[in-house]
Amino acid sequence: MSVRTSAEAPIPVGEVSRLIGGWIDRLGAVWVEGQITQLSRRPGAGVVFLTLRDPSYDISVSVTCYRQVFDKVADVVSEGARVVVHAKPEWYAPRGQLSLRAAEIKPVGVGELLARLEQLKKSLAAEGLFRSERKRGLPFLPQLIGLVCGRASAAERDVLENARLRWPAVRFEVRNVPVQGVHAVPQVIEAVKELDALPEVDVIIVARGGGSVEDLLPFSDEQLVRAVGAARTPVVSAIGHEPDSPLLDLVADLRASTPTDAAKKVVPDVGEEFARIQQLRERALRAINGCLDREERGLAAALSRPSMQRPHRMVEEREDQVTALLERGRRTLGHLLDRADSELSHTLARVVALSPKATLERGYAVLQKPDGSAVRSPGEVAPDDELRARVAEGEFRVRVSGNGSRSDVTPPE
Repeated sequence: MSVRTSAEAPIPVGEVSRLIGGWIDRLGAVWVEGQITQLSRRPGAGVVFLTLRDPSYDISVSVTCYRQVFDKVADVVSEGARVVVHAKPEWYAPRGQLSLRAAEIKPVGVGELLARLEQLKKSLAAEGLFRSERKRGLPFLPQLIGLVCGRASAAERDVLENARLRWPAVRFEVRNVPVQGVHAVPQVIEAVKELDALPEVDVIIVARGGGSVEDLLPFSDEQLVRAVGAARTPVVSAIGHEPDSPLLDLVADLRASTPTDAAKKVVPDVGEEFARIQQLRERALRAINGCLDREERGLAAALSRPSMQRPHRMVEEREDQVTALLERGRRTLGHLLDRADSELSHTLARVVALSPKATLERGYAVLQKPDGSAVRSPGEVAPDDELRARVAEGEFRVRVSGNGSRSDVTPPE
């Protein structure tokens, strides 16, 4: 229920604390799961004090229980253990402090943890976080590698030493965080997000050495798995040894069996790359030499052909044919000209023989009227008509004289 207050009508702190206590009392007993981070068992005290922490979030709550309740699990429960507590929330009004009063404590066994991890695995797989299509390839030669690992751990040493042995110029951006315990999950998530935000980081390695199932639980935490799945930078999981398989291995872009294996998969070996380059150079040289040899053989074969050795041979072979054709053409043209000349001479002779001039040269004359037409009949002229008489050597004028039907031609005076 909400409480009506205002600046003019506030309620005292004690009343607020009393109301909170009343609301909490209505909650009743609940089952709570968490990890024990602090355990205080004072000699002779009848109450045991615990701090229960959520590994996925930075949240803790105080728990108290009677000694006889804790003694039932004292042999199997210690700091760092996961437990399930049946407790009733209590509000300590004088200090404004929330705590849990435990009536029963049950340790979470390995089998139960594995069953929960399997259920979480199926749930995340159904969301598609483990699909191969989401995984990104690693860069061939990362310029800067982000490393998330424990401080001064064997995993850090293995990654750094093996990577620098393979490629001495490689650079690392290291984030040392707890890799087990209650503080591991939030700090690993924070380190991954911090490295992912650096644009110069090309790949991130999350590394940890081997350990028990409980020790590796932080790397199967749902929040960490989702944080790695949302990262833009490729992430390599190098947790534990070959048999270990936390959920981080499934969501990471690449799974390495050990931290040493992660260094080998992320950084190329400079010696191997030099050898590969040398092999490629030799292969390229063989290819070029083979190409040159083929071209040289082809050029030699082309130069060995007769047309290349004696390029004028074809012209020389055709010279006699050209000469023969030229002579044949001249003879043919000569014959044609001689025949045409003979025909022209005969035609000229016929023309001369049939021409009026030849007739005039035999003593004949042609009489022409003033209009130039030839006189062919005596009836075409009349007495005293002037005509022009043409002879072989020239022409002269005549006048027609006569009687009857016959006309006499006399030269004009």
